Amino acid sequence: MKAESPKQFSEAESSKLDQSSFGLSALNLKLKIGYDGKRAANNLTGLGNYSRSLIEALAKEFTQNQYFIYTEKIKAAVQELSIFSLQNIFLKFPSKEFSKILWRSFGIKTQLLKDKIDLFHGLSHEIPFGLRNTNIKTIVTIHDLIFLRKPNYYKLIDRIIYKSKSKYACNHADRIIAISEKTKEDIVEFYGIAPEKIDVIYQSCDDSFKKLLSAEEKNRVRIKYQLPDNYILNVGTIEERKNLLLIIKALPNIDAAFKLVVVGKETNYIKLIKNEIVNLNLQNRVTFLKHIPFNDLPAIYQNASLFVYPSFYEGFGIPIIEALYGGVPVVAATGSCLEEAGGKDSIYINPNDSQALAKAANLVLKSEDLQLEMKQKGLKYVEQFNSNLVSKQIMACYLKTLNS
Repeated sequence: MKAESPKQFSEAESSKLDQSSFGLSALNLKLKIGYDGKRAANNLTGLGNYSRSLIEALAKEFTQNQYFIYTEKIKAAVQELSIFSLQNIFLKFPSKEFSKILWRSFGIKTQLLKDKIDLFHGLSHEIPFGLRNTNIKTIVTIHDLIFLRKPNYYKLIDRIIYKSKSKYACNHADRIIAISEKTKEDIVEFYGIAPEKIDVIYQSCDDSFKKLLSAEEKNRVRIKYQLPDNYILNVGTIEERKNLLLIIKALPNIDAAFKLVVVGKETNYIKLIKNEIVNLNLQNRVTFLKHIPFNDLPAIYQNASLFVYPSFYEGFGIPIIEALYGGVPVVAATGSCLEEAGGKDSIYINPNDSQALAKAANLVLKSEDLQLEMKQKGLKYVEQFNSNLVSKQIMACYLKTLNS
């Protein structure tokens, strides 16, 4: 099938494109694709990692395209990352005539038109206003609607802003990417969006987590952070929704040979956590790490005996696949979409049941055979999240959007 331009695909044909059949056609296109770069240019975790991994994978897989990252500013530590050395990736900053406050929502449209962008992808819940009145196609990624599903975790003003931006994006974008089936269900339920407008495309994680490290590299990081010989790991912002308290409550009933290492930004929730640690006399069993350089995180994962992620609600759960890529068994919580991230061979518990968590942790930690089985099957499961597969799914979504 020839593809001189996106217009040569019929809607029916593009909807049937799969990972094997669309590749050659996609390689014949020369697209200009724009991205909301607020997170990609400034966040070293979470949505920043998602944004950079997606753009970098596309730029390497479909080298003939040009990829424009629009951002008001860029953090110095981010600009040093390899993605910004690629020849087909371009950073774009506000024109002087636009206020930076309004630029992402309004002023950016003029620059997108000037740059002759074919498609704009809002990578985190929002798109600029007014693009529907141009010939620029739009896609928005919705990671979660937790602020609607679990509103008690958010301030009222934040809920109002998040809902306003995400609802506008879902209603006005040409297509929506949901990062899990659970998120897709939430979009349909809360915003009344037709399911056929939504593509579920799972996230990948940074490629650095996918390489099993040498004993020397893991030992270097162990010494650097004075990590225990045997530990359970939890990674994520220390906030109520992430439910670190459950691990603390379970810890007295988990094999005392294993300590707990927590990596993440602290919020006010840390006060409750530290009070419980004192109440249970666990001061010598819990280590907190923050401001960890990104390059050291894979070794911190791979030194762990078990990864525990008991979050009450997630859009997907990237830390789970980071652990599985590192050959670390996972225990996570039921109730949202963590089963989609961890697969059937990880273990899941009620996020309110500390006894169940302790029992599951001991089951894994005391059985080398079970650990080996979970590691092997976990590595096989996360193959579906490899960057090259995800980038092909994203490009298929782009083509379908351009032809709609």
